Amino acid sequence: MKQQISLFTPAQMGAITVPNRVFMAPLTRNRANSDGTPWEKSALYYAQRASAGLIITEATQIDPLGKGYIKTPGIHEPEHIEGWKTITRAVHAAGGRIFLQLWHVGRIRHSSIEPKGEAPVAPSAKKADAQTFTEKGFEPTSEPRALSKDEIAALVKEYAASARAAIDAGFDGVELHSANGYLLNQFLHSGSNDRDDEFGGSIENRMRFPLQALDAIIAEIGADRVGVRTSPLGEANDVPEENPKALYEAYHGELDKRKIAYLHSIEGFPGNDESNEKAELIKSVRKAWTGFYIANGGYDKATASKAIEEGHADAVAFGRDFISNPDLPIRLANDAELTKANQETFYGGDEKGYTDYPFATLGR
Repeated sequence: MKQQISLFTPAQMGAITVPNRVFMAPLTRNRANSDGTPWEKSALYYAQRASAGLIITEATQIDPLGKGYIKTPGIHEPEHIEGWKTITRAVHAAGGRIFLQLWHVGRIRHSSIEPKGEAPVAPSAKKADAQTFTEKGFEPTSEPRALSKDEIAALVKEYAASARAAIDAGFDGVELHSANGYLLNQFLHSGSNDRDDEFGGSIENRMRFPLQALDAIIAEIGADRVGVRTSPLGEANDVPEENPKALYEAYHGELDKRKIAYLHSIEGFPGNDESNEKAELIKSVRKAWTGFYIANGGYDKATASKAIEEGHADAVAFGRDFISNPDLPIRLANDAELTKANQETFYGGDEKGYTDYPFATLGR
């Protein structure tokens, strides 16, 4: 008799076993030190959430020019590695598993952000109709310049080096961020990439850099410790796409060939309009992937349970609910009331709204 799979059933995912399918999504909190080392309090923050089947960290830049927001962490300097070690040790001591999300923002950057006021880099010299978080608050992004082919080749090596640095820092694996309008997503989408070389034009060409970065990471740390994040609907940071169905059927198919640990796909953003057209697109591009699938996008216990039980997803990533409910899997398993998050403390600040949310008090 086939076992009934639920949100709370353990699973094998690449090189690791996860105890449940309630995953913590990457959450930018803008609390890192100015040099890119994680804040010391982050060890407590992540360890508090170690009951997650998997923690995926906040987006972490692989390069100084990959930093688009103030107070986000890096993984490109020795001191970054040492800072992250404190966090991975704390999470593992609490019984958790943790992947580092590798990030380069591309053109979603303001020139006032470190290091020296340079223009952002992108596939093409096309400014995004988007904002980023600076010392002055949210500001429009700056005019970018197009990356040269030599610079793309250098970034491929940086992705691999950052993946190795993550493993050296004690992470169980890495997630390659190719979603939400950041650099790799900018290369994928026709609305942000108008190059006329081998990195632009056709779908095959636009996939080239993201797949080169992925292949370099796989060669460095192994496919079974690598996940990839995608956003087929293109709802963030001004990356329109003329044929998302064809693009993501091809891209997800290429990811599938590489037998990576998982695909983590953003199926929508809370508050954005939902439509049958969007649902059909997600369903279509989902079929191109046959491995472990993490769904993300406004799920609650009921809809997440349905996605697991019907075989649409193998796990569901929760964002805001993990901010205000550090013991979210335990609360969901016991139908305990969820604490509402304070949005005013999401980005920047101190321990308030970061490490001070309560754990559930469950009856005996």
